[in-house]
Amino acid sequence: MWTEFVYQLGDLFQWAFGFFEFIQNYFNDLLLGLGFFGFGYWMYTQNNLSKKANVSVETSENTGWYKDESKKLK
Repeated sequence: MWTEFVYQLGDLFQWAFGFFEFIQNYFNDLLLGLGFFGFGYWMYTQNNLSKKANVSVETSENTGWYKDESKKLK
């Protein structure tokens, strides 16, 4: 009884993992492409938000700017 169950379970796993032979490496390529697209979109958005920020990029100009609540740097 247990032997039949184990063999059926093995056949099920073999059938289920056959899906990966079907898709080959396309899923990995899709994830890689989505990652590059997401990174590009993130950098584009970060660039736009950095342009809107009123905090200077130079660290020597940023001493104490966080202590004054209503002070604008630029």
